[in-house]
Amino acid sequence: MAKKIRQLKAMLKKAGFKWRPGKGSHTVWSHHKLPGKNVTLAGNDGDDAKKYMEKDVEDAIREAGQ
Repeated sequence: MAKKIRQLKAMLKKAGFKWRPGKGSHTVWSHHKLPGKNVTLAGNDGDDAKKYMEKDVEDAIREAGQ
């Protein structure tokens, strides 16, 4: 079962990522240990996340050392 967008946001927040609003339903997440690398999530909190979004979030958290 796919994770919800809100779950991915919670994972990023817990790992120390900061967010800023993007265009429309997009949010852009960044971490101070990963300058120049952002994770963009598109969709509302209750939407199912796409597989590539889950992978991007997991990879970014791993790279940040969390």
